[in-house]
Amino acid sequence: MTVGWSALRLHSLSRKVLDATGGRGRASVAPLVIGVCGGSGSGKTSFCEKLVEILGPDQVAYLKQDDYYRDLKHLDLEDRVHVNFDHPDAIEFPLLCTHLDLLAAGHQIAIPQYDFNLYTRTRIQRIVSPRPIVILEGILIFSDTSLESRIHHKIFIDTAEEIRFHRRMRRDVRDRGRTPESVTERFQETVRPMHEQFVEPCKYRADRVISGEIPFEPVIMELSSFLSQPKKRT
Repeated sequence: MTVGWSALRLHSLSRKVLDATGGRGRASVAPLVIGVCGGSGSGKTSFCEKLVEILGPDQVAYLKQDDYYRDLKHLDLEDRVHVNFDHPDAIEFPLLCTHLDLLAAGHQIAIPQYDFNLYTRTRIQRIVSPRPIVILEGILIFSDTSLESRIHHKIFIDTAEEIRFHRRMRRDVRDRGRTPESVTERFQETVRPMHEQFVEPCKYRADRVISGEIPFEPVIMELSSFLSQPKKRT
C-alpha cells in the first residue's frame, strides 16, 4: 500500500513549530495525529518510541491506548482476570477522544495510568501538553469510528502471529508477572480471535502498512524527514 502523504502535506513539523510559537497563529492549525496500529506484539511501541526520539519529545505528544483501559475496581479480582481486554469494549474510547480534542484546543491532559496486575487505574496521572504532532498507539485505535475520524495518518504494523505471540510472552512474563501458561491461554482464547475480528481488518483502512519483522529505521527516517520539511499548501 502506498504512503498517504496527502494526509500529511498540510502538517509539516516546521510549519507547526511556527504555529506553536506564535509565528503564524497558534490556533490556526490543529495537531497532526498519527495513529500506529497492529496486533499485540507487532512492534508498535518500538516504532513509536523511535519516532518520538527522532522527532524530539518537545514536538510530540505520545498517547497509548493501554492507558485507557476501563477501571475494573468495581469487580472482584477473580472476575477482572476474565475480562476480554482485546475487545473494544475494554477501552474507554470517549475519554481518549476527549483528550485528543483537548490537545487540539491547546489544553493539557491528565492521562490515567493502568495497573496491569490489579486491572485498575492508579492514582498517578501523566500530564501531557499540546504538541505539533500527536502519536497514538494501540491495537484497536482504528476500530472505533469516532477515534479513527480524529486520526490524520494511519500506519499499520503487520507481523506474523508466531512472532507476535513470542514477543507478547516475553513482555507479559517479564513486565506483568504472568505465567507462560496464562499468556498462552489468553492468546488462544481472546488475543487471536479478537485480532482476527477487530485488528486485522483495520490493515485495509491504513494509509501505510509496514512490516514488523524488519528494522523500522528506513520508514521512520522517511516519515520524520517528511514531517520536518516545510511544505507548500496545495
